[in-house]
Order: sequence, then structure tokens, then C-alpha cells
Amino acid sequence: MKLNIQKYFYKLFDKKKYFSFKREGEIQRSLDQFNKKYKSYIEEIHDKIRNKKQLNLLHSGHLGDLIYALPVIKELAKNHVCHFYIQTNKIMPVEYYNHPAGNVFIDDRMLNLFLPLIKEQKFIHKVEKYNNQEIDINFDIFRELPVNINFNSPRWYFQITGIQVDLTDPYLEVEPHDEIKNKIIIHRTFRHRNQFINYKFLHKYKDLIFIGIKDEYEDLKKDIKNLDFYNCKDYLDMARVIKSCKFFIGNQSVAYPMAEALKVPRILEAEPLFPVVQPIGKNAFDFYYQPHFEKWCEYLNNKS
Repeated sequence: MKLNIQKYFYKLFDKKKYFSFKREGEIQRSLDQFNKKYKSYIEEIHDKIRNKKQLNLLHSGHLGDLIYALPVIKELAKNHVCHFYIQTNKIMPVEYYNHPAGNVFIDDRMLNLFLPLIKEQKFIHKVEKYNNQEIDINFDIFRELPVNINFNSPRWYFQITGIQVDLTDPYLEVEPHDEIKNKIIIHRTFRHRNQFINYKFLHKYKDLIFIGIKDEYEDLKKDIKNLDFYNCKDYLDMARVIKSCKFFIGNQSVAYPMAEALKVPRILEAEPLFPVVQPIGKNAFDFYYQPHFEKWCEYLNNKS
């Protein structure tokens, strides 16, 4: 009670002390939460990585989040047999506009489309749908830990495992596409859009192909009349198209993490309100504003 009275006194009469008092309270609450719920689990993960030869890993999606876990898994696989279990139909705590799995992170349909890609990764010994298997590392806890997750997505898993890797190296392996080569590949979802830009200028470019959902394609074609559509049969097919591109443009949904993992020339439509994705490596750019978007498209088009 005394602390509450002090808090409201500061709020009314001393804003500087109020914000300091509030900040100290937030820090203490996060520390208490970590010590009570997560400290022993983080220590347990550390011990399992050090002592076990096989690791069972769990993730529930989004698909992009699964891809961003691959750098850590690839590093772990150098000294461990890694089994990767993917949970479907886990309810999302927030609502996403036009999410392809509705109100869950990943449904069974999306998992079946994703499995051919993830099974292509030779550093993962086994990939299966989660069905109550014993788990050593639950990657989902990044959503629960009492920290701000507005930093580069692959590093969420660095903090869970204590594994740090060079993110300039590729961490997804696929063969190039047999037919679609040297095209400008675009993927833009209804989610995670940048409100400051538009794609209309791209009408002056040739060989533009959209990958993704037909509704998203038709929405973008209103601005780019010469935009073509390729209906990927699964996410392995999508990754192979991206692997073969002249350069890739996308916002932070499933296709951009593929482009980032493959290290193709790429441009990210960065989302100002949730900046958890940053390009890392050569020929990798992001933008908030229109002049810079157009600049990097011209640069990569001429470079290629």
C-alpha cells in the first residue's frame, strides 16, 4: 500500500521520479518472473546441450520463426543428433489479418507444405509433427520470456540456447528451380506491411513474378500490371524459386526468411512497428521510405 501511495504521489508531483520508480518496478517484476519460471529451464537447456548427444527440439510456428531457428539447429547438429518436432494448431494470442492458418500459428495443411523443405536440410536428422514426444529444448519460450523481443529474430534462439553463429552464412539448402530463373521474385502478404511505401514504380521492370497466395497477388497486381503469378506447389518449390532469382523483394513473412537463409540478393520491406527482421550479409537491404526502396531495386537490377 505504501508503495502505491508513493507511486501516485510521484505521478502527480514529480514526473522524473515517477518514471524512475515505474522503471525499477518493471525491472523487478521481470526479474521475479524469470527467477520463478524460466531460470532453471535456461540452465537445464545449457546442461542438456553440454551433456546429451541427441536433442529433441520443439517449435509451433510461425513458419518464418521456424526458419529463423535453423542457424542454431545447424550449429547444434555439428555435435548432436537433432530431431525437430513441429506443433500444429497452437492458438495465436493476437489476431493477424488474413493469416493463412486462421487463428493458429501453423495448421496441418501448412505443415504438410512445409515438411518437404525442412526435410531437405541434411543437418536435421528427423523432422516430424509433434505428438507428445519428449522435448529437450522448446523454442516457443521466446514468446514467454520477460524480455522485449524486438531484435533480430534468429537471435531469439541464441538467447535460449547460448549458441551464437555467424548469420552471414547460409542456413537453408535447396537446389535451384528447374524452370524459373533470373526473375525478380516478389512476396508481399497482407500482414507486416510498411505504411510509407508503394510498389507502383516496379511496372517499369521486366520479369516480375509473385509467389504466395492468389489474393495477395491480385492485390499487388492493381499496382503492377505486368506482374505474373507462380503457384508454388509447396514451400520447397517456393525456396527453389527464390534460390534462382535475380533478386527478391518481400515483407517479413515466410518467403523473406527463406531469402535471408539462402543469402540471395534481397530487399526487405521493413515493418516500422515490429522491427524483428534485419538483413545480414552481402546484397541485402531494407527500407522504410520510398526513395530508398526504389534505389535498392535499381541497384540490384543493374548489378545482376
